[in-house]
Formats: sequence, C-alpha cells, structure tokens
Amino acid sequence: MRAPSSDLAAGAPADHGHAHSARAHWLWIGALAAAACVGWVPFVGRSLSPDEGGFLIVAAQWAPGASLYGDYWVDRPPVLVGLFAAADGLGGAWALRAMGIIAVILSVVIAGAIGRMVAPTTRRAAILPAATAAVFVATPLLGGSVVNGELLGLPFVLGGVACALASMSATGRSSAIAWAVAAGAAGATAFLIKQSLVDVFVFVVAVVASQWRPGLARLVVGAFAGAAATTAVVVWAAELRGTDAAELWQAVVAFRGQASSVIAESATATTAGRLGGLVLALVGSGAVFVAGALAWAGRSRRTISVGVDLRWPAYALLGWEAFAVVLGGSYWLHYLTGFVPGLVVLAASAAQRGPIVRTFRVAYAFAAASSLAVIGWVVVNPIDRPEEPVIAYLEDHVRPGDTGVVAFGGANILEAAGLESPYPYLWSLPVRVHDPELQQLAEVLAGPEPPTWLVVSGASLGSWGIDDAAAAPYVDARYSLAAHAGRFTIYHRNDVP
Repeated sequence: MRAPSSDLAAGAPADHGHAHSARAHWLWIGALAAAACVGWVPFVGRSLSPDEGGFLIVAAQWAPGASLYGDYWVDRPPVLVGLFAAADGLGGAWALRAMGIIAVILSVVIAGAIGRMVAPTTRRAAILPAATAAVFVATPLLGGSVVNGELLGLPFVLGGVACALASMSATGRSSAIAWAVAAGAAGATAFLIKQSLVDVFVFVVAVVASQWRPGLARLVVGAFAGAAATTAVVVWAAELRGTDAAELWQAVVAFRGQASSVIAESATATTAGRLGGLVLALVGSGAVFVAGALAWAGRSRRTISVGVDLRWPAYALLGWEAFAVVLGGSYWLHYLTGFVPGLVVLAASAAQRGPIVRTFRVAYAFAAASSLAVIGWVVVNPIDRPEEPVIAYLEDHVRPGDTGVVAFGGANILEAAGLESPYPYLWSLPVRVHDPELQQLAEVLAGPEPPTWLVVSGASLGSWGIDDAAAAPYVDARYSLAAHAGRFTIYHRNDVP
C-alpha cells in the first residue's frame, strides 16, 4: 500500500464543490480501497482459521436444537452467525473471504465520506480518513487476513458515525430524525455482530456531552429508537431459529464477566504474553505514531469547517476501544481492528483543522511501509496453522457418519474434515466457564453416541482452568491412539472399525 501522497502532505486551496474535484476525491478513495484489498488477495485461498471454521459450523446448522444456536453454543450475537450462514449458503470459505473484502471496501469508502462531511471546504479532506482506514484494515498486525466480527462490524460502525453526522447537519427535522434512526440501527447491528462494538453510541454520547445544543435531542431519540427497533427485529428473528432471548442475553452479555474472571484467575502468564504482543503490534503497525500525529494536529483550536468538532468524540472512541481490548481478555490480534473507527474519526478531526503537516507524511509513510512489509513477509512465510496436519490426517481417514470433538478449540479441524460434534462447545473459553470439570464432556464420552474421533491439543484433556478427572477414564476405556499430528494427539473410538 502506498503512503498518502503530497495531496495529504501540504495545504491546498479550498474546495468550492466543483464536480471534477469531487470526482478526484472519490478516485483517490477508490484507489485506497483497492490498495487495501490487494493486501487481502494473498490470503483469499488460505485455510480457515479456528474462528472462521467454527462460525461456519454453527451457522450451517442454526435451527431449533439442544443449545443456543442449534446444537452448539457460542458467546456471540446472532447477526454474526447470520452473516456466516449467508456465507455458508453462498459457497463457504470463498464466499466468507469475499464478504471480508467487501467489508474492507465499504470501510474505506465510508471513512472517506466521513472526512468529506466534516470538512467540506477542505481540499483532499476525505483522503486522510480513507487512508487511515485502508492502511489499518490491510495490515495483518491488526488482524487483517482473517474474517471476524471486528471486520464485519466495521462498516456498520463507520456507517453509524456517518449517519449521526448527517443527522446533525440536516436542515429539516424529518431528515435529521431519519438519519438518527439510521445511526442507531447501524450501531445496533454492529453490536449484534460483536458485542464490544458500541462505538456509535459512544460517539453520540461524546458529541452530546462535549457540545450540547437543542437539536442534538433528535439525534439521541432517533438513535435510541433505531437501535431498539433493530435489536427487537434481530432477537425476534433469532427466536424463530430456536435461539432463546434470555439465553442469548446470558451468552452475549453475562458470559463476558464470567469469562473475564476465569481468565484473570487461571491464565495470567498466557494472556500477559498475548497482551505484550498486542502492544508490539500497535507500535509495529504505525498505529501509535499515526494517532500521535493526528492528536498533535488536533491540539489546535482552529477549525475551517462548520458543525461538530470531532476531537473529543475521537478521544472517547479510542478510549473505549482500548478498554474493549483489555476487557476482551484473550488479546487476539483481531481485537486491534476495533481501533480503526477511533483512528478514522481522529483523522477526520485533523482534516477539520486545515493543512496536513509534515508529521503526517512520516507517520503514514511508516504505517504504509509496515503494512507492505508484513503482508510481504506473510506471503513468503505463511502464518502457521497448527491444525493443518490434523486436517490432512482426518481427511484421509474419516468415513461417512463419523463425528468428532476437538479438545479444546480448533473448530476449523471439524469444518475441514466434515465432522459434526456431539459436544456443544467448539471454543475453549466456553469450556473453561461452563464445563471446567468436563462433566458434560464425560457424559458425551460415556453416552450411547460418543464421537468417533477425539482430537486433543497436547497429550491430555487437562489445561489451564480445566480438570480432566471426570472425562479422562472414558478416553482410556473407549479410545485408542491413532496418530500424533503436530501438537495434537488423535484418538479413535475402539468399537468403530
């Protein structure tokens, strides 16, 4: 990805709204969106990650069943599962990656629109937020190359911010309310994709708190109405597919507090290492330097545009996003995609203040160079998928009608091998919270239809926060060692040929 050009590096005459200038802006934004997509091309055919594979499994069988989503349980909202269901119906892995690329394009385009909205008289103002979105959705250091909730929710977050800005600048009451309702609907949809994505509502609250005026009441009321209506429709649709509303609340909201407690008590060393990795990724991606350069420009009180001053809303967004990363507990790289809305709004705030200073050139050049370097490195040295040896073994040995359990996590193994699981937990964290003594797993292993294949990460079922005393005897009695594959141990049921 190229660094922002001289159009971002120096002040320019005011844009008087000429059609050719608007076209030039959108050509720049289109080029930035295309550049961000190029960063995803090397990963389109890559094998699915555990999350991607797991959500496709859940989505493919989502219907009334024995657990939250059909026969499986996961602590994610229903719109995310619905998007994966759409991808599954359209072709699976390739459709999912195409969906991710569409999210990248939309995010860059909407970021550019935000810049244009808040600084309409500043030439090239749309390019700075678009460049910010492009460089940070492209880099693998912020989770790029994997389709996840943060990425799929990003266009809705940015779209909600854009709708809120449109509501505040609308001249008529009806149009202001309509845009506010759209902002609330977009914000609720983002939350219903990933529950930490409440950025739109943080933005609205920050705007109201920092620069209240009577007209903002329409934004608040409309956003609340849009969010409430959208949530009601989604919960109703999920009920039709067998997902109980009370259980959904427990999974999406209450579970997060339980999970945080378990992580804090049992995984200090593991999570501390990942947290250090996130900090290094933020620095290495250039996000820290870009944020610093944008904040330095924002110190000026002078604005050359009318309407809302985005400085404090941007700082509020970044503060919430940092808190959400810490609250997540597991500290995976894709958490960092959540910083993109705050960075985009901060870039738009800087664009409101006139000429783009040289500091921007240095920070964005570093970020773009980092993105290119990391993408190139990953192309030459693909990110290790430790599940691939297990997948290769099972693809050669699985027979029709076989089932499997992966202990714990690694749901992409089941998806690739075409195995259904009689155990409802496809991720490790729900096991640690809901079945830490493996009583449910023991019941499955002792029951009339235990899994044909049992894949264990390591040598035993035990792990941090998990006691395998209840389930281990059934593994010894009913299974035989089939193979070792990388860091996994594969067991096969004795009474199945």
